[in-house]
Amino acid sequence: MRRIRSVKRSVRFPVSTALLRRLAYASIVANVAIVVTGGAVRLTASGLGCPTWPRCTDESYHTTAEMGVHGVIEFGNRLLTFAVGLIALATVLAVLAYRPRRKGLLGLAVAVFLGIPAQAVIGGITVLTNLNPWVVGLHFLASMAVIAAAYALWRRIKDPDGPAVAVVPGPLRTLAALTMVVSVAVLVVGTWVTGSGPHAGDGGAARNGLDPEQISQVHADAVFLLLGLSVALIFAFRAVGAAGPARAATVLVAVELGQGVIGFVQYFTDLPALLVGAHMLGSCLVLLATLSVLWSTRERRSAPVPATASAEERVPATA
Repeated sequence: MRRIRSVKRSVRFPVSTALLRRLAYASIVANVAIVVTGGAVRLTASGLGCPTWPRCTDESYHTTAEMGVHGVIEFGNRLLTFAVGLIALATVLAVLAYRPRRKGLLGLAVAVFLGIPAQAVIGGITVLTNLNPWVVGLHFLASMAVIAAAYALWRRIKDPDGPAVAVVPGPLRTLAALTMVVSVAVLVVGTWVTGSGPHAGDGGAARNGLDPEQISQVHADAVFLLLGLSVALIFAFRAVGAAGPARAATVLVAVELGQGVIGFVQYFTDLPALLVGAHMLGSCLVLLATLSVLWSTRERRSAPVPATASAEERVPATA
């Protein structure tokens, strides 16, 4: 009678790859949502609806009836921060529970999680500095950094753990990286435009002192540069037969055109609040589309399978 050597049983964990991706995707959506709701705070002049931080008032952590709708809007945005943080925490715990362990996931998940309180602190500083436009801009850019980390986590979960391999020539990867740099520059200059405009977030908040027309022209020039680079990427990727990167660049151009239309309409219609909010959402979409292009220029392949056991090790033990 043969006795087969016991084999190490696999343990089933409740955390699947699909669940990890859903959590990372939820983190992207939640952080985009907090950008849009943060814009609503500013566009409704509710930036000082809670006049202090971390409390809403000197006596209370929550809004009061006397503070009216502005207090409700500002306090609601603060509550959303806790919801975003809970999603980020759930993602960290899911990564820790996932088996087998994946390289790079924990660092990205922790970066997203730590970015939430960092963003909240910057938001508190904006309140304590009476909505200083430079700090408000930094608050927006911090949100963009968290969104970028959440996107990287979402993409990394899908990729295998093998080495990254370029799918386009080096010059095109450089062009994609340059496009990413210009995209970030457009976001930064966009905060300067906002800081010079009428939507201060509160009637008593100062502006950054830049000339709105001149800085808007600088912003427009950067946008045209970004659009030109993105169109060049489409033709360059098609020329080398890189279908995936070409599709990603096409999506980027489409998003940029939509964002550009909103930007020009809002400029020539005296910056209506609804269009400014849509423009903030568009900024998030441009960032995500640019990251998609950059990510498409390389792919990760499965790690080499370890050598199989020797013939002697595969012989079952007998009685």
